Amino acid sequence: MSDCFEDESAPRSMKEMKAHTEALAQKLKKRGETLNPVASNGRGIAKSFWGRAWCRNIESYQDYESRLPRGRSYLKNGAVIHLAILPGKVEALVAGSELYHVNIAIDPVTPERWATLRKQCAGKIGSLADLVEGNLSDAIIELLCGPDTGLFPLSEEIRLDCDCPDWADLCKHLAAVLYGIGARLDDDPGLFFVLRGVDRDELFTGDLTDVLPDAPDDLGDLSETFGIELE
Repeated sequence: MSDCFEDESAPRSMKEMKAHTEALAQKLKKRGETLNPVASNGRGIAKSFWGRAWCRNIESYQDYESRLPRGRSYLKNGAVIHLAILPGKVEALVAGSELYHVNIAIDPVTPERWATLRKQCAGKIGSLADLVEGNLSDAIIELLCGPDTGLFPLSEEIRLDCDCPDWADLCKHLAAVLYGIGARLDDDPGLFFVLRGVDRDELFTGDLTDVLPDAPDDLGDLSETFGIELE
């Protein structure tokens, strides 16, 4: 997916834009490309717990504020014709006057933060289903979604790249993909943990070595601890 398809006359209306987008997608499909498009779900961008939380997080970045509305419009009109979430990165194709390639790199959750979250969540999340669906206590939600404590990246942990001619750090194509991530999480919330480079199972199963004191090395230690003799 390395070529751009140039369009001699850029589409002017939403109807023209949709037709133009479909034409670009069909050209790629005829070349044997596999596309995984994404669009907003209903009136909002996302409906799932993790999808909505992702959108709220990117909307909290002041540097993104002026560019996000145009990205929402692009996403809602089907301009994101391919979006793949991978460990630590997102790859996408967005239809504009041409076909633009978007790459977003995101730093993984630091081992220190992840270890702290695991300890704080140990025994407080009932099951994988509860975690995926967001059936969590207010305290756990605040912990996982907090800007300084949680799983969501800070703006400085995100690196954006689009091959369009827009000079801005966040063009409308990048904004569309950032929102598209939230919409894609509706289909598979587990992709959020893939993107952040962590094993979601560790949040609800808990590793006893993280939350309990170190086990004694031998029976002699047990004898001293409990004041009994063990064979």
